[in-house]
Amino acid sequence: MQPHSTEILAADCCIVGGGPAGLMLGYLFARSGLRVVVIEKHGDFLHDFRGDTIHPSTLEIMHQLGLLDGLLKLPHQRAEKLEAEIAGQSITMADFSRLPVQCRFIAFMPQWDFLNFLAGQSARYPGFTLLQSTAFEDFIYDNDSVSGVIASRGDQRLHIRCKVVIGADGRHSQVRARANLTSQTFGVARDVIWFRLSKQPDDPVSGMGHKGPRQNFIVIDRGDYWQCGLTIPKGEFEAQKAAGLKAFIAQVAAVSPFGAQRLDEISSWEQFRLLSIRIDRLDKWAKPGVLCIGDAAHAMSPIGGVGVNLAIQDAVATANLLTAPLLAGELSLGDLEKVQQRRQFPTVATQFLQIKMSSNKARRKSTRGSKIPSIIRRLPFLRFVFGRLIGLGFRPESPMLHK
Repeated sequence: MQPHSTEILAADCCIVGGGPAGLMLGYLFARSGLRVVVIEKHGDFLHDFRGDTIHPSTLEIMHQLGLLDGLLKLPHQRAEKLEAEIAGQSITMADFSRLPVQCRFIAFMPQWDFLNFLAGQSARYPGFTLLQSTAFEDFIYDNDSVSGVIASRGDQRLHIRCKVVIGADGRHSQVRARANLTSQTFGVARDVIWFRLSKQPDDPVSGMGHKGPRQNFIVIDRGDYWQCGLTIPKGEFEAQKAAGLKAFIAQVAAVSPFGAQRLDEISSWEQFRLLSIRIDRLDKWAKPGVLCIGDAAHAMSPIGGVGVNLAIQDAVATANLLTAPLLAGELSLGDLEKVQQRRQFPTVATQFLQIKMSSNKARRKSTRGSKIPSIIRRLPFLRFVFGRLIGLGFRPESPMLHK
């Protein structure tokens, strides 16, 4: 159905995408007294297999904002260390126990709980508006500068006039596409097929969730179920489907810690979700009136679970840099470009490590891989180095509390 009515809204900022980066930025802007509209194409946040590792860096931001206690009342699991099995040996790859922060652990929490919490906190401020089931369509222009958003909500068309549009709509960003922002893409050798299994009392992996891949199989403890993933060579999912569900389940059972009978609850391809891994980043994050952050500016591999947390760091940096010029009504392209200048180094450094880890894993033979546990055992400080890189990142951000 074509929209047949138009509503005009005015705001200081329109954020496209109600994910972690978009809602965090919306909260920070609204807290500072700005008028902000967040549009989200889905009607709710209930989407499986989204990034839901909340790292110490994000927990520290929540602590600084006075939101940590409320957040940690929500159901979650904690991991003080990240372990992996390499060449048959279990090894602690990252230890968070020495981080100079309030929470020295990763919190595993369904992303929809985190987003609902942020949305609820944001709604306390009169300048915050969240429009769900609202799809971005195009920009509004004044001369060559973006000055708003055209969106649709059911049979209604919205014209949202604002000083800046923030694209926080993920790796398939429509904002970056409409803005014709160019990017670089870096090859990744594998994809992940996610699915879930119910928990049973006699499961052999009880208490052993949150470990790294074992024989390309991932198990994450989600409280009342197991989130499972199988990494496969990139682009092979359709070939796996063509070979048949029974053959694929047998392949999963061969590397899974669960018995083959436990996989009987999988009866359809609909129970699997393909994550097509890619690593890319924009050459320029901004044009006059528009800025991309998070996955819209730099898609990350799931290695280390850093994507959500890097996006939240982007949001904090954006609020720190843009709040004052927005309040003063003096926002310029130079102000938008400062966000990329601030966040470029942690983006490039993180992606460099992810690319190296992906390529090394693809090339590694078992004899070479067997040396890794002995190196970390011989140099135990490395687990704390990796704990800092994963837990805090290369440039952690702290919110400037304008109010």
